[in-house]
Amino acid sequence: MSDKIRKIVLGVDLDGVCADFYARMREIAAEWFEKEPDELTPDVSYGLNEWGITTEEQYQSLHRFAVTQRNLFKTEEMIPGARKYLRQLSDEGFRIRIITHRLFIHYFHATAVQQTIAWLDHHGIPYWDLCFMREKDQVGADIYIEDSPKNIDVLREHGLYTICFGNSTNVHVADPRARTWSDVYELVNERRSVITT
Repeated sequence: MSDKIRKIVLGVDLDGVCADFYARMREIAAEWFEKEPDELTPDVSYGLNEWGITTEEQYQSLHRFAVTQRNLFKTEEMIPGARKYLRQLSDEGFRIRIITHRLFIHYFHATAVQQTIAWLDHHGIPYWDLCFMREKDQVGADIYIEDSPKNIDVLREHGLYTICFGNSTNVHVADPRARTWSDVYELVNERRSVITT
């Protein structure tokens, strides 16, 4: 395996890509609103307006409760295939760089970081770097795997190859898209052939 392949950096988002953020948040939101989970649609847009969250303040209150009282970042289920294919890509020489913007609400950063590391270790997700930042285009990855429409737009505007991990928040986002981690694996390897040619 060439040195060049080993230096390819995968910038991997967590929520909505590796961790099933929306499924766990739906359970917590149902509790928050005193509803049954099936009363909240699983087909949400970014910001969760479909659940009656209409302001940034409402979202921050729910998010703070989810992280500090219900261990959101520690209790999310893993999206199937994330561990398997990230391990495979790591074994093939890719450098896994986790990039997440989980520090956007003040005064509980330590909790968010601790839950994140515990989740990664518990699920056996391989990574060399862990970046907590909003400006993902500043991270220096060769290939990005992301679900946020806004982040995808910014990354692509900067000419960065970004795979959209599909969910209800990004149905309008163009290819390259992945529905599963198997799809991600194929797209990453297709891109590797371009980078190493």
